[in-house]
Amino acid sequence: MVESSRDRARANVVEVAAQLLREQGAAAVTIRAVAQAAGTQAPTIYRFFADKDALLDAVAEHVFAAYVADKANTERLDDPVADLRAGWETHLGFGLANPELLSLLLDPARAARSPAMTSGIEILRDRVARVAAAGRLQVGERRAVELIHAAGTGAMIALLATPPPERDPGLADAMWEMVRRTVLTSEPSDEVTVTETVERALPALHQLTAAERALLAEWLTRS
Repeated sequence: MVESSRDRARANVVEVAAQLLREQGAAAVTIRAVAQAAGTQAPTIYRFFADKDALLDAVAEHVFAAYVADKANTERLDDPVADLRAGWETHLGFGLANPELLSLLLDPARAARSPAMTSGIEILRDRVARVAAAGRLQVGERRAVELIHAAGTGAMIALLATPPPERDPGLADAMWEMVRRTVLTSEPSDEVTVTETVERALPALHQLTAAERALLAEWLTRS
C-alpha cells in the first residue's frame, strides 16, 4: 500500500510528539507545542486527533508497537527458561528507558484498547508456553503469565519511583528470583497438571458457551 501525504503528515506528527514525550514528559505534549515542533499549525493536528489524549494514545501505540515488533523478531534462545528471563530483562530495560511512555501504558483504559499491549502479552504467553512444553512450569500457563506480567510491572514502578542514584540494582533480580521459585520447577517434569490440561483444551471446548469457558478459565487461575 502506497503511503499517502496525509499518512506521512500524521506519522510525522506522532514521531515529533513521541520525541517531546521522551525528552520533556507528557505535560509537554500539547497540540500547540507539537504543531510548532512539527512545523505545522494546530488546526492541521486537529484533523488527525480530536484532542491531546487522542494524540497521546497514538504516541503510546506507535512507540510500544515498534518495541513489540522488534521483540517479536528477536531470535529465540534454545533454552526456554533462559529465553523467558531474557524477555523479562528486555522488558524491564524498555520500561526504565521510557518512563513517560510507561506512565501512559499503565493507564488501564489505555492499555485495554492497545493492540500493541495485546501483542506484547501474546509474546509473553508464547514464551511461557515453551517453558510449559519443556516441563518447567509448576502453575498453569495463564497464572504464570499473570504473575510474570504483574511482577515485572511492579518492579518497573518501584524502580522508577526511586531516584536513579538511590535505586537498588538488585531489586529486579530479586523479583525475578521470587517469580522463578513460584512459577518454575527446578528440574524438567513430565507431569502435566489437570489445570494445564484444561487450560490448553479450553479453546476447543465448543460445547461450552463463551461465558462458560470464561468462567472456567477464571476458576483455573485460582488453583
